[in-house]
Amino acid sequence: MRTDSRLSRVLHVLLHMADAPGPLTSEQIARMLDTHAVVVRRTLGGLRDAGYVRSDKGHGGGWTLACDLDAVTLLDVHRALGGPRIHAIGNERDNPQCAVERVVNAAIDDALRDAEALLAARFAEVSLGDLARAFAVVCKSHADLQTHE
Repeated sequence: MRTDSRLSRVLHVLLHMADAPGPLTSEQIARMLDTHAVVVRRTLGGLRDAGYVRSDKGHGGGWTLACDLDAVTLLDVHRALGGPRIHAIGNERDNPQCAVERVVNAAIDDALRDAEALLAARFAEVSLGDLARAFAVVCKSHADLQTHE
C-alpha cells in the first residue's frame, strides 16, 4: 500500500470489518485493497498491537475488530499505523546554504506545523463509529433510491 493512502485504505478495511458477519482473512482484505496478504498482515499488525483488531489463525480465523468503534479516532488509527506525519509536503533541504531559502523554509515549516496541528485535532474528533454511522446512512439512502426506481 502506498504511504499517502494507507490511512484511508485501512479505514476502508475497518469499516468492512465492522459490517462483516465474521472474520476477514488477509487474502480477502488483500483482494479488497489490490495488494498482497503479507502487506495486509504487516499493516494490520500495528492495529493489533494497539488493541483495535485481533487475528485468529486456522479454519474460520481471520481479522476482526477488537474495539468500541466510538472509542477509536482517526488520529488513533493514524498513530497505530506508525504515521510520523499527516501531510507529505515539506522542504527538500533542511539546512540550505542560501539565506533566502532558509527564510522561505522557516515560513513553510511554521505553516505546515500549524496545518498538521489542525488536521490532527480534526482527526481526533472523528471516531470509527462516526464513519460507520455515515456509511449506514449512505447505504440506506442507496437502498431507498433502488426501491423507488
